[in-house]
Amino acid sequence: MRGLTGKAILVTGSSSGIGYAMAQRLVADGARVLIHGRDQAEVDAACGELGSAAMGATGDLADPATAQALVDVTVEAFGRIDGLVNNAGIYPRGAIGDSMAEFFDHVFAINTRAPLLCAEAAIRTFRRQDSGGAIVTVGSINAWCGLANLTVYSMSKGALMTMTRNLADALGPERIRVNQLNVGWTFTANEDATQQREGREPGWETQVPLRHAPTGRIMQPAEIAAHTAFWLSDESAPVSGQIYEVEQFPVVGRMG
Repeated sequence: MRGLTGKAILVTGSSSGIGYAMAQRLVADGARVLIHGRDQAEVDAACGELGSAAMGATGDLADPATAQALVDVTVEAFGRIDGLVNNAGIYPRGAIGDSMAEFFDHVFAINTRAPLLCAEAAIRTFRRQDSGGAIVTVGSINAWCGLANLTVYSMSKGALMTMTRNLADALGPERIRVNQLNVGWTFTANEDATQQREGREPGWETQVPLRHAPTGRIMQPAEIAAHTAFWLSDESAPVSGQIYEVEQFPVVGRMG
């Protein structure tokens, strides 16, 4: 992807899954990437696979101090920061009537507060650099409504849409772009384990009813990564404040 060469980008939750696929794509497109995860061995392994263009850091995003620490490590590693991908998140089930206040606070701390704090930390550095910058936040199609057992998760992602538009509106004159990917059903090791726990057979991801996936399969992390690279790159400028639905079908207006 043109427009990424030499850029320094922090990707939260990038030691595995969709975040790791994003890091792979960004490195392939010439960027330098700060790999983040909670497990040091997993972070080290990801960095080893990606080579010298990747550096790593660990930290629990439930801790408010982690956001600034990750941006600081990115700057220490690469001398600057040009982009942030708010990818890290959790998606625990929790039906209405069963969700406790503690459950709500934990989900929102990681899925909503942490992206805001990471954005704040990145924005402060963009301003010091007088460089502009790009922020891509990973939301979810569930933000529009979601399943009955994903109420709190859906709320946490819905709040990110407001955050994205608000920040983009405020920061446009400073050449800081903020966009969001509302990602649809995507295959990861965690999603595979979740679906098998709920009764699906191995290989289920390629035998999905066409109503749920018109191609007969759910999306792969590399496909999400390609969209992430575009929205981080100069090729998508000057567009900002967009909620981009990374899905196989139109979310609004679908018939039958």
